[in-house]
Formats: sequence, structure tokens, C-alpha cells
Amino acid sequence: MSFIFVIYTVANADRANIGFAIPFIQQEFQMSNTMAGLLISLFFAGYAFFQIPAGYLIRKFGMRTTFSIGMLLTSILTGLMGIVNNVFILKLLRLLVGVSEAPVVIGSTATINQWFPSKEKGTATGLFLAGSKFGPLIVPPLCAWIIMTWGWRYIFVFFAIPGLLLSVFWYLMVRNKPEESRFVNAHEAAYIREAQPSTGQDAASIQRSSEFKYCWLDKLIRTKQVEELSSSKQVFRCWDIYGVALGYFSMVGIVSVLMSWLPKYLITERGFDLTSSAVLAAAPFLGTVLGNFFGGVLSDRVLNKRRKPLMLLSAGATIFTMYSLVYAPESKIVLSLMLFLLGLMLSLGYSAYSVYAMGRTNKEIYPVAYSVINMGGQLGGMCMPLLVGVILDTWHWNAVFMTMTGFCVLCFILVTTVIEPLSKNVKIVH
Repeated sequence: MSFIFVIYTVANADRANIGFAIPFIQQEFQMSNTMAGLLISLFFAGYAFFQIPAGYLIRKFGMRTTFSIGMLLTSILTGLMGIVNNVFILKLLRLLVGVSEAPVVIGSTATINQWFPSKEKGTATGLFLAGSKFGPLIVPPLCAWIIMTWGWRYIFVFFAIPGLLLSVFWYLMVRNKPEESRFVNAHEAAYIREAQPSTGQDAASIQRSSEFKYCWLDKLIRTKQVEELSSSKQVFRCWDIYGVALGYFSMVGIVSVLMSWLPKYLITERGFDLTSSAVLAAAPFLGTVLGNFFGGVLSDRVLNKRRKPLMLLSAGATIFTMYSLVYAPESKIVLSLMLFLLGLMLSLGYSAYSVYAMGRTNKEIYPVAYSVINMGGQLGGMCMPLLVGVILDTWHWNAVFMTMTGFCVLCFILVTTVIEPLSKNVKIVH
């Protein structure tokens, strides 16, 4: 888990570093806000449209090989972005970074699905996604220091190095399944697979864990016993997968806007210096790190593996925290607190989108189901930064915040339409 956290921190640092480089790239290449938004969105375009192919590649070749190649290429292409002088090649590299990083996210969640029992998957996914926000948390101060010392190009060169090393280490150390690893004994593999012990206290514990206490919350979130999706055909015909994917569109889109446009907002709109902007730009991602972790724990241990409640809470709370930025004060302290709360509320249900498919599918088809959900999310990451650029060339930042609020409302409505899945082999206790 610590290895996944570190690797995904590095991967997301590779995608987030462009946020601080954008003002300097715009100045050097004479880009409008719309063209800058397009450059940002190209990563998410490649990332989104390669999600489903990545899911099939991992299913065919295993996550060990596919993940390692994806991380290696991501790092190489990120480094190349710092040495090119042509706008077209810069855009092409940004697109290819997204394509190469697609197997990294699918491989990470597929690893969690294979290596953790169901009672730990929400917590593990929360930690994994906390890594995705820890990257943007450390990026602002590092980028500010690199820019002030060497210039914006070295951001991409320096950020490429850790991923090169980690891709090799992953291939050497991690296996597709626990049973294939020399570090896993038979008892540990049985624990992960939740194999039924023959006698003793462990047997009684598993019996209790197979009971589900149905309560008033389940009426609200439409908890139902469903059959596991076990084929691509079933996945592509399931509205629940599409509903979650469309809801994820808004959540990932807002994160991508914070990651890519927030530094420019703080520097050009609010007039903060580079150091102050770095601190404020990190504030929402401190909130997202904590929100992802606590959201995963709450989903597993308090909500008994229910995923939908935190999706709804997160979308509903983000409506208000995003709208409040329209009235953001001049105080740096108050603004940093508002951004922290925005990140915290946004991320409480963030991991639930990834875990949802784990409870809806079997392990073999999960990479395909999650690739559909994550493709929906990354399409939001593709569209929203470009939309922000268009809005800024025509209107004002308040229009940006109002638009993001509208997407939060849409997310809430879409999530209400999906079923909270309950396995048929679980006994319902009223």
C-alpha cells in the first residue's frame, strides 16, 4: 500500500506541475487562456480515451508488466516536455503523457482489488487516492522553488526522475496476484481471498461479516441485492456503471481545474506573490489528502462498505464550498481555510467511485468496469480546464465558480439514480 501511495503521488505530481508552469508557458509561447486550457486538457484527453484499452491490456497481460511500462513512459514523456521549443510538440507530449499514465491508475486499483479483502478495499482505495492528492500538495512549493532557481522547464525534467526508478522497482517487486508473490504465505493469501476457515473464532467472525444490517439509510440509497457483473457485455449494459462514471465526470473535472488553474487565479486574479500562491494552491490538496483517507475509513468501518452515501455527501457539500468562492475575501487565512474545506468535502466520497465497481463486478472484469468509470471522470478532467479557459476569455472567475457549482448539482442528481449493490451471498438482517 505504501508503494502504491508513493508511485501515485509521483504520477499525479507529473500531471499537476503544469499548473505552476502555465503562466510562464503562456508568456513564452503567447497563448490565450483558451489555448492554455487546451494544453491542460490534452493530458486528460489521452488519459480518458485510453482508460478502456488500458483495462483490456491489464486484463490480458497483467498489471505488473502493463503498469511498469506505463509509469516508465509517463516519466520519459514528462521529462521531454521540459526541453522542447515547439508548441505543437509540447501539446503532443502532453497528450502522450495522459495515454501512458492510463495503465497506472487502472493497475493501481486492480492491484488493490487483488491484494486486499473486501473489508479493507475502501480504506486502501482512500489511501491510494490520498496519494493522488499528495502529489498536487507537494507540487506548489517544489515548483515555486524550481522556477525561482532554474526556470519553468526544469519542473518537468526534475519530476521525471522518481518515476523512472519506481517503474523498475514495481516490476521487480510486485506480482499480479498474492499467490504469485514470494513474500506471501498460504495463510496471508487465504486472508486476502476471504477463504472460509474450518473452525474456531475466525469462522464465527466471517459468519458475522456476511450479515448485513438493513436500515433507514438503505431505503434512501436504494440498497439492493444484485448479481455480480462478470463479462464486458454486462458492464457495458449496466446503467449503474454509467451513472457513477457521469457523476465522477464532475468530481474529477473540479479537481483538474484546481490542479491546473488555481495557481493562475491566485497569481493574476488575486495578485499574490509566487510564495503565497504556492501555499494557498496547496491548501485544497491538504484537504483532499485527509478527505480521501477518512472517506475510505468511513466507507469501510462506519458505513459497512456502503459507497453511495459518501458520494452524495461529497457532491452536496461541494455545491456550497464551491459556490462560496464567489464571495471569497481578501484575507489569505480565510481563503486558505475555504480552499481546504473545498478539498476536504470534495474528496470524502472520491474513493467511493473507484470502490463502487469492486462491489458490482468480479475480480476478473473489474479492470474493464473501472476503466469505464475512470474514463467518465477523466473526460471531466479533459473538458473542464478547457471550459475554464473559454470562460475566462469571455467572462470572469465568478462565472467559473458558478459553472463548477452547477456540475456539482448534476453529479448529485446522477448518483441518486444508481443502486447501492449488495452481494447475493450476504444475509440481510432487519
